[in-house]
Amino acid sequence: MNDRDLSVSVVARDATGPDPGGRGPRPAPSAMIDNVHHVGIVVRDLPRATRFWRDTLGLPVTRQAELPDQGVRAALLAAGDTEIELLEPTVPDTGVARFLARRGEGLHHVCFRTPDVAGALAALAAMDVPLVDAVPRVGLAGRIAFLHPRACHGVLVELATPPPGDAGPDSPVRFKRLVIASAAPQETAHAFRRLFQLPEVEVNGGPRAMLGWAGGSTLLMVPSTEVGGLEGLVALSMVAPDMPPLVRRLESAGVAMLVGAGEITVEPRSSHGVHLHISRYHFP
Repeated sequence: MNDRDLSVSVVARDATGPDPGGRGPRPAPSAMIDNVHHVGIVVRDLPRATRFWRDTLGLPVTRQAELPDQGVRAALLAAGDTEIELLEPTVPDTGVARFLARRGEGLHHVCFRTPDVAGALAALAAMDVPLVDAVPRVGLAGRIAFLHPRACHGVLVELATPPPGDAGPDSPVRFKRLVIASAAPQETAHAFRRLFQLPEVEVNGGPRAMLGWAGGSTLLMVPSTEVGGLEGLVALSMVAPDMPPLVRRLESAGVAMLVGAGEITVEPRSSHGVHLHISRYHFP
């Protein structure tokens, strides 16, 4: 997935105006979320996956634990002002274990940071949004809750209120963009805007849609026809201003990749099922 053909700018939209899909007025805007907190990746072997994401890419581990109530062993790694969460199932009868058995390693969920996860759940419940968690629970990211994938066109979304003073360390490779494939990307983007009041970032024509914060974290919705018919979370884009040391680490680790002018594309077999693109510049 390449960003070079995107011309973007942040545009202000009236979040309370008529729904363009004819489904009534939009909800009033609120500060429900303020950033992507992390992207969750399911892996078979947490220590092995950590060696790639921490030792090869250089992402510092901020927190790790075994969570028996969730049936996972997990680690959070800093990636700029966002994090990467690695999840290894420890029992066979959980959603994470079933995901691994059915799909293999790869992108699992996106987590949005919210100052008040309980308030966010109440607001979503009032909109009849299907939820996995009716009340927050404790997770690696703080107080968390999951929406049902039906709420977001098949994408599993988590909300998290991190502990106070939870700023992570600096990282040489930072989160840039999560790519979501959909048969109807504009409708998927509308659902995310309606639920979370995400700012819209204008894309240079075509069926794609982008949401997020200019110069920060963004979600790019693309037609599933662009990615072989896949739907859901399909690719992760990151930025590394100092590329040469990263290339040397990747080469030393024997990572399967393509290196271009100011960009690297890592093959999923080397990045635990993740289609990973790393560029020198953050655009937008």
